Amino acid sequence: MKSKLTILLAGTFAAAPHTGGVAWVVLQYWLGLRRLGHDVYFVEPLKPQALRPIQSPLAASANADYFHLVTSRFSLTESAALLLEGTRQTFGLAYPQLKEVARRADLLINISGMLTEEELLEPIPRRIYLDLDPGFNQLWHTVQGIDMRYQGHTHFVTIGLDIGQAGCPVPTCGLNWITTWQPVVLEHWPAAPLQRITCNALTTVGHWRGYGSINYAGTLYGQKAHSLRPLFELPKLTRERFSLAMGIHADERKDLEALAANGWQLLDAAHVADTPAHYQEFIQSSKAEFGIAKSGYVYSRCGWFSDRSVCYLASGRPVLAQETGFSRYFPVGEGLFSFKTCQDVLAGIEEMNRDYPGHARKAREIAEEYFDSDKVLQRLLDRIGTKTP
Repeated sequence: MKSKLTILLAGTFAAAPHTGGVAWVVLQYWLGLRRLGHDVYFVEPLKPQALRPIQSPLAASANADYFHLVTSRFSLTESAALLLEGTRQTFGLAYPQLKEVARRADLLINISGMLTEEELLEPIPRRIYLDLDPGFNQLWHTVQGIDMRYQGHTHFVTIGLDIGQAGCPVPTCGLNWITTWQPVVLEHWPAAPLQRITCNALTTVGHWRGYGSINYAGTLYGQKAHSLRPLFELPKLTRERFSLAMGIHADERKDLEALAANGWQLLDAAHVADTPAHYQEFIQSSKAEFGIAKSGYVYSRCGWFSDRSVCYLASGRPVLAQETGFSRYFPVGEGLFSFKTCQDVLAGIEEMNRDYPGHARKAREIAEEYFDSDKVLQRLLDRIGTKTP
């Protein structure tokens, strides 16, 4: 594969405006590939029903406003398009420009198969399906017969490091999955001074429930709600504070009452992490991350490790992450701790507090060694380049 590539990246962040963490998922690939010297263009297909307000013109929508806010923040407006699905209406690059990009592109990186426009897909010789929801994507396809848009891709990449390995029950759907680590662009995620810690708590950002829990082989592959419930008593067992920037629906009364009764502090994620800048500020003002995984990741033992946790590590913030099998790949015990039980969390906290500055430095070192986008993305490109479509 030639050294300088033209890459079309497809994904989503404007469909649900004001989710800074989702924007960073796309940005780590977009900015990281540009750092390697490639010409990178981005397209986000937007379903008409996702327009806010509903039925508003694309250019006048809140989606377009957020799309512009994110792309302009990183000087990416000239290489980005928001495409209204089923039409040739765009915000940003015009549709004929997108067609021209696709015509000369060497590679498509299609997050969750979001882009389905054949006119843009077919001209590109190498087309990566990038799976960022390992276990769920494969089970939705196998168990529920949902079209996960695998067709038309030449390579299949997942962040589930154990997909296809012995001990991981997730079906492969007959595909040869290439595994990759989560990238972080260290240039944009510097180690933050400890003086920046204004939220002296273990924090995280996410949703209480996502979507699509699945029963498979007698096991419920569920959400963060299912993972956190057995740990409800944690704040009563330690002096540490736990602050969750978590989207929880008001109807979850029983869980909300249990969280409050046990001393969990709930923050509004739409307020503290609505933009990439606010998301970064929230992480870097935290003492450490308390990283809860969807129970589906835990039970599948798929080796998932959060893009959010990578940002904490890069910021020099220790991470206590729920075990999914990732400890087979990354060092734990210094800067990064894995847990299964409340006692594991308490032991991790005790060790972290024994030498907090040392663990903060180690967190950054782990990010530099394992998750540096320069290394992660170049390794992925090399692996794709050695395979014939």
